[in-house]
Amino acid sequence: MKYLSQSALRAGAVGVAILAATGAVAQEKSVTIGLTADPSHLYPLAGEELSSNIMYYHLYDPLVKRSADLTFGPGLAESWENVDDTTWRFKLREGVTFHNGNAFTADDVVFTVNKARESIRPDLVANIAEIKAIDDLTVEITTPQPYAVLPNDLAEVLILDEEYTTETGDEQMDLKPMGTGPYMLEEWIKEEKLVLSAFDEYWAGAPKIKTVTFRPITNPATRTAALLTGEVDVIQDLAVRDVERVRNEEGFEVITRPSLLNVVLAMDTREKSPTIEGDNPMTDQRVREAIARAIDVDAINKIVMNGLATPSEQFVPASHTGYVDGMNFREMYPMDIEKSKELLAEAGYPDGFTMTLDATNNRYVNDAQIAQALASMLAKVGITLNLNIMPKSNFWGYIRVPTENSSFIMSGWDVPAGDAGSMYGALFYTRDKREGYGQVNRGSFSNAELDKLVDEADATPSLEKRDEILQEATKLLMAEIPMIPLHYEQDIYGVRDGVTLEPRTDKFIWAYDMDVE
Repeated sequence: MKYLSQSALRAGAVGVAILAATGAVAQEKSVTIGLTADPSHLYPLAGEELSSNIMYYHLYDPLVKRSADLTFGPGLAESWENVDDTTWRFKLREGVTFHNGNAFTADDVVFTVNKARESIRPDLVANIAEIKAIDDLTVEITTPQPYAVLPNDLAEVLILDEEYTTETGDEQMDLKPMGTGPYMLEEWIKEEKLVLSAFDEYWAGAPKIKTVTFRPITNPATRTAALLTGEVDVIQDLAVRDVERVRNEEGFEVITRPSLLNVVLAMDTREKSPTIEGDNPMTDQRVREAIARAIDVDAINKIVMNGLATPSEQFVPASHTGYVDGMNFREMYPMDIEKSKELLAEAGYPDGFTMTLDATNNRYVNDAQIAQALASMLAKVGITLNLNIMPKSNFWGYIRVPTENSSFIMSGWDVPAGDAGSMYGALFYTRDKREGYGQVNRGSFSNAELDKLVDEADATPSLEKRDEILQEATKLLMAEIPMIPLHYEQDIYGVRDGVTLEPRTDKFIWAYDMDVE
C-alpha cells in the first residue's frame, strides 16, 4: 500500500536522524492485545460484530464521537444544531486528512451516508431522508420527522474517503481500509495477527502507542497462558475460572466492569419454524413464558459464570432511555417448573416438543456451556433442545435475517447509543415494513402496537417524551416475551503491570486511550 510505505519511509528517516544524533534509536511504544476472535471485516459497511467494530474505530472516525462513558461529543463534526424540527446542520472539523493525505470534506460525509443505504447496514442511516453539502465543511441532514437522537446514531456512521473507496471497490476495502482514524493498517495475517501503526497526523493528536498488534486467541485457556508468559500485554474476556489465578500472579492485574452486552434468547414466532415439526408452538405467548420459567438464570450465573454476570432485568440497562423503574423480568417470570408445565399443557403441548438451539462457542463468555445448561433445564419441562454450536465466523451467516435455518437462537445485544429505540427498531420491528427497521428481527416478531410506539418515539423532538413512549414499548415487550433476556456479562480483562487500560462501557478496546511503560 503506497501510503503505508511512505509512512514507513518517514519513520525510517526519523530513526536515522535519531541514531545520528544520539547513537541509539529511541524505543517506540507498542502493545499486543489478545482478542477472542479475528475481525470479520475492516470495511465498516460490510458487517457488525465486536472484533470488527474494535478495528473500525481505530481506522475510521464518525462525525459524533461516543466517549468511554457513553456520552456524545464532537468528532469529525465540531458542532451541530437544529435549524428546524427536521433539519440538522453539522459544522465539520477543518484540516483533517485521510491516511493517504486526501482532505476530509463534506462530500465524503454525503458519500458515506448514501453508500450506507446501498450496503447491508441501511439501518445506520434509516432516519436520514436527505443529506447535502452546503460547503466543504458543512453538511445539512433532513430527517423524515423530528428525531431527537440523530447525533447518537451518527456515532455509528464511520466516514469513508469518497475518491479512494470508489477507486478501490467494496471487495478490497477489507484489505485496504482508508479512514481518518488514529491508526493505519500495517499488516493482517488472518487468524494470526493484525498490526496497526500510528497515524501521526491524526487530528486529535498523534497516538502515544505507535504499534498495536491484535492477536485472535479463541481458546480461553490459551489466552490466559499468552498473558502470563508475556506473549501479549492485555487479554479480552479473561476466563472466569482464571480470574483468581491472574489476580494472584505477581506482575498482573484483573480489571472488570459491568458490560452492556445482554445475552438473549430469540424465539421464532412464524407459523412454521425450520427445526420444529408441525406448527410452531412459540407463536403462543404461553409457550414463550413456559420457556422463560424453565430457565434458572441464578444457577447459570453461579455455576457457569462463576458469579461474574448480572441477571437481566429488562432488554436494556437502567442507564438507558426506555428502561422502566421497578420492572424485573425475573420477578415477572420466576423459574417455576410446575408453572412451566402447566402453561405448555394449556397451549396444547403437554409432552413438550423438540427444536434446535443455535449458539456460538467463541463469542460470549462460556457460551457453549450456557447452551448446554439451557438444554438440561428445558428438558425438565419436556422441551428437547438439539444443540447446534458453531464458531462465531459461521454463526452470523447461518442466522442471517431472514432466518431460514433457526428456531431458537442464543446471541447477545448491546445498546451503546444509550437508547432502547435503536434495539427495539432493529430486533422487534416488523420486517420489511419500514426501511432500515427489523434488520435483525430473527424471530420474525410482528406487533402493530410495538411498531406504532417505535414510530412515535422516533417522531418526537423531546427526549423526555421519547423516554415515556419507549417505556411503554418496554412494557409491551416484557408482556409478549418475543425474546428472553438472560444476563449481562462482566467485561473482564487481564493486564500486565505497566499497561494503562480504562475499560469502555461499549467494550471497545481503543489503543488511542491506552499507554504502556
